[in-house]
This record gives sequence, structure tokens and C-alpha cells, in this order.
Amino acid sequence: MALDGYTDQTMSRQAMRAELLDAQTELRLAYAWRDRRDERALHRLITAYMRLAISMASKYRRYGAPMNDLIQEASLGLMKAADKFDPDRGVRFSTYAVWWIKASIQDYVMRNWSLVRTGSTSSQKALFFNMRRVQARLEREASQRGEQLDAHQLRELVAHDVGVPLSDVEMMEGRLSGSDFSLNATQSADDEGREWIDALEDDSAQASEVVEGSLDAERLRGWLVVAMQQLNARERFIVTERKLRDVPRTLESLGEELKLSKERVRQLEAAAFAKMRRSLEAQSREVHHFLL
Repeated sequence: MALDGYTDQTMSRQAMRAELLDAQTELRLAYAWRDRRDERALHRLITAYMRLAISMASKYRRYGAPMNDLIQEASLGLMKAADKFDPDRGVRFSTYAVWWIKASIQDYVMRNWSLVRTGSTSSQKALFFNMRRVQARLEREASQRGEQLDAHQLRELVAHDVGVPLSDVEMMEGRLSGSDFSLNATQSADDEGREWIDALEDDSAQASEVVEGSLDAERLRGWLVVAMQQLNARERFIVTERKLRDVPRTLESLGEELKLSKERVRQLEAAAFAKMRRSLEAQSREVHHFLL
């Protein structure tokens, strides 16, 4: 159901004029869509329950999203519900659709609340949509008892009430109290002022570290070449297949190719490593651990 070009008032009026389905008609339409993919039945089912989708969308206007977009997301949730609804379960379609509509709207709100992802886990989602309401209720109940809650006590009560860790409450409170801030904004009113992004630490490797790492790798490569030269052809083959391939060969597969037992291949591998270890230790005490 495309909603582009419609205002929320227009969609609301159209939804209010839609038919009200009784249980039998609703069941018949659901079977027609599930069993025969009857698009006219699907359209009639969705149209009849658009008033439900619009009603649920209106409850999320306080999060700052355009009503037209909220209705669009609600209608998408309604269509998903219609596509997945199983009339054999004996549940009214409206009861089933509520959960899909709510999930679709909430996902949209959380995606667009901030440039920074607000939350993705179930606990974060519960906090995002319930924290302010729960805080207000707890403060009201405390006031009725003649108590005054400080910020820490309130956060602890919210965490217990919603069933989430205290750290999640503290994190969400910080996110909801802040606002998006451009890293390209200047740190002062001066046009020549430094941008905030310039103050971020560069976590990429420094030039000196890159050069040092390259030299170390080249030195190690040379030591390994010398160590490999101490092996005979069969030992070099086993070490190469076992340690230098993206997908190492198994002892069984090497045994089959070399016409040796699995245990004999393991013994040859151990002997080859012993030779390489001695060569590496003779060249430098710093690298023998690479073969351990």
C-alpha cells in the first residue's frame, strides 16, 4: 500500500470510512490470502485494519517523527502481519497485527531518533520507550509517600522496574539527554578555530610503527627461509602443507599422499620443527617461540 503523496489527515479519513470486519469475514479473507494468494482479500483485510495502524502510529508522535512516516511504517508492519498470519491458530487478526505494527514503528523511531544508534538490544529498546514514563510514575509514587528520590535512587528503581541492568539505565539516560553534535563544528566562534574532529586521537598505526613492523617481518622471513633450508624435501613438504596453507592439510590426507601412516607423518612433522627450532635459536633467541 503506497502512501506517498497522502497526508496523515487524508489517510485517517480513508481509514475511518473502511469497513469493520466480523470474525467470520476476517477468517475467510485470511484463508483466501494464505491458501490462494488472493490479493483482493489481502487488500480488504489491510484496509479494514488501517485505522488500528494509524491509531498506534499516533502514540509515537512525541518522538519527533513525521506522522506520515509513522503511518507508513505502521502499514508495513500491518502488511507483514497479514502475510504471516495463520488463521488456524484461532487468534483474531487484530490481536496478532498489534505486535507487528508496534515492532515496525519502534524500529523506525529508533533508527531515526539520532545519527548515533540509540540501542539495539531488547533491554535498550524497552528503556527507550518506557524510561521517561517509568521515571515519572516512580517519582509520583515516592511523592505520595512523602519521599524525595535522588538521581541514583531513581535510576536504580527504574532498572528494577524495567528489569534491566543499572548500567543500561545510565547509558540510555545519557543518550536521551544529549543531542547530535557535528564533529566538523569549530571549537570556538573564531572562523579559524580548530574543528572538534581534529581533537580525536588517530588510532591508525604511526609511520615509525609501520616501518618497524615491516623490518621485523622481513627479518623473520629471512630467518624462516634459512630454517626451512635445513629440512629435506619431504619435511619441507609436510611443514608447508601443515603450516603455510590457508587451509592446513590433515595428517590423514598427507599420510595417504606420502603412503605413510598418520603417526609417521606426525613424527616427521615434529622432527622438522625440532630442526627449524634449532636453526632459529642459532640465529636469534627472539624468534624460536613462533614454532611452539
